[in-house]
Amino acid sequence: MKNFRELLASDGVYVFDGAVGTRLYDKGIYINRSYDELNIAAPDLVREVHDEYVAAGADIIETNSFGATRHKLQPYGLESKLREINLAAVRIAREAAGETVYVAGAIGPLGLRLEPFGPTSFEEAKEMYKEQVEALREGGVDLFVLETFSELPLIEQAIKAVRELSGLPIVAQMTIQMDGKTLYGDTPEQLTKKLDELGVDVIGLNCGMGPNHLLNALEKMRRVTTKPLSAQPNAGLPRDVQGRQFYMGSPEYMAEFSRRFVQVGAKFVGGCCGTTPTHIKLIASAIRADSPRQTAKSFVQQPATVAELKPDDVQVVDPVERSRWSAKIARGEFVTSVEVLPPKGCDAQKTLDSIRLLKDAGVDGVNIPDGPRAQTRMSAQATAVLVEREIGIEAVLHYCCRDRNLLGMMSDLLGAAALGLHNLLLITGDPPKMGPYPDATAVFDIDAIGLTNMVNKLNHGLDLGNNPIGKPTAFSIGVGVNPGAVNMEEELRRFEWKVEAGAEYAITQPVFDTDQLRRFLGLIEHVRIPIVAGIWPLISYRNAEFMHNEVPGVNVPADILERMRIASEKSKEHAREEGISIAREALIETREVIQGVQVSAPFGNVKYALQVFEALDEFRDGKYAEALPAA
Repeated sequence: MKNFRELLASDGVYVFDGAVGTRLYDKGIYINRSYDELNIAAPDLVREVHDEYVAAGADIIETNSFGATRHKLQPYGLESKLREINLAAVRIAREAAGETVYVAGAIGPLGLRLEPFGPTSFEEAKEMYKEQVEALREGGVDLFVLETFSELPLIEQAIKAVRELSGLPIVAQMTIQMDGKTLYGDTPEQLTKKLDELGVDVIGLNCGMGPNHLLNALEKMRRVTTKPLSAQPNAGLPRDVQGRQFYMGSPEYMAEFSRRFVQVGAKFVGGCCGTTPTHIKLIASAIRADSPRQTAKSFVQQPATVAELKPDDVQVVDPVERSRWSAKIARGEFVTSVEVLPPKGCDAQKTLDSIRLLKDAGVDGVNIPDGPRAQTRMSAQATAVLVEREIGIEAVLHYCCRDRNLLGMMSDLLGAAALGLHNLLLITGDPPKMGPYPDATAVFDIDAIGLTNMVNKLNHGLDLGNNPIGKPTAFSIGVGVNPGAVNMEEELRRFEWKVEAGAEYAITQPVFDTDQLRRFLGLIEHVRIPIVAGIWPLISYRNAEFMHNEVPGVNVPADILERMRIASEKSKEHAREEGISIAREALIETREVIQGVQVSAPFGNVKYALQVFEALDEFRDGKYAEALPAA
């Protein structure tokens, strides 16, 4: 590979990668983790992100080390692993880069206030940066990228740290606000002149704003320097949706602005927060259409799919052969299930006795929740094993992300496969503060989307890092979905991601508003997978009020609330019968648009759940009728 300084001297325009953090987040890594630690905790996942950007056409990829300085690592107890994390970041990026792509050592702000506004001196800041610079240099980067800085004094210390330890090129990128200035009031012209004086090789802007604001600033910067310029904007302005950041700039929009960046003098273009391999692919295509030096690299390989990564000697188990539950769903047949909570203690006999009624009645499966509402109960996996071995009915095991890190989840899933469990419902899980132990901590290494991706890989004989595991698992992959979500845009987006990750069926939140369910089914027609409707037999007016007001995403229509109020005023028995009647009506009204039903057993009483099934012809008139309890 050529020296990066030779590239600086050339006439070409070059493409940086996009957001590494965004892609890790898309793959299910929660923001409460140190993304830098993933270099040693999940290196194959980081490599997968780099591979995607290389395949998309990036000429330069940045190491996953933006926050790998001592102060940023301290909150996670990782400061002693600073060198290991940065060395791993370079190694992983280098493996993905091969011989044709440059590796840039990414360095971000310290997250500290410098003198005179804070207690950290300039010298202390420089020494902190030198620790990281030394490790990245030792790892073998081709250049350094100092990015997302708002303070000129801070980036000056980072530049000095690099210069004292290395002669490698420096790309220095500041971030600006809506007013076109940095957080500390520096104009594009001022920051450009200062960075030019500090002797960096490339001056640029990244993050903060979308491409339109960066273009305006870049035009001003070009007037005061002859140094190469760089632009790596966010994919538009972020929208905060219930704590999640979504960037709305389309790949086509970003590609168009990349041309404009080049027209005003940018030599390097790429993306920051919200940009993906798709954005970079279109940016690279747009740039290379105007840059003849890239014609030899016109073919851009797409990121490999899970199926393409599958080892040649692995035969993926057909859904029809995984389980009876999976077979019925794959064949388009209607499935029935009842949700039964695991026992509160270590004695499961009462729970097993109630589930035996389900098997006798001909129900296809029993759904075993995993710590619902953050309550402490017997593990769902242990309960599921007891159910299948002692009763003979198939379990649909709920599996949540709350209580386990990546390694623990991988171990659990491999163990579940070895124990003969095949049907999964993958959920993120309720936070501990909902339960009786609010001080308990949650892990949330990944969410349900990342978990779905993990299980799909296991079904293809791969672990999360695409390493072969030998015999593949044979899981039927189910996910949760909420037709009554307050933010439907977010719910639809997450559902699309779940289907893309490998979901094969979905079970809804309890449905009381059948029109709402029908509207939702129309919205997901483009990514439709079999839908199993959740049905909850109400037992009282207070129960109905609770479901309507305290269970997120559940809507109990006013007419149903009124029916339950009137029935409850008569007696508990009237209320219970009215609730069962409402559940039957919901099942009848949705029967033709769903492929299954999950009926909850209120307070563990499966007899109430079984009475709901009388709405189905096969239960009311078929061979299972005699097994149903009397109303």
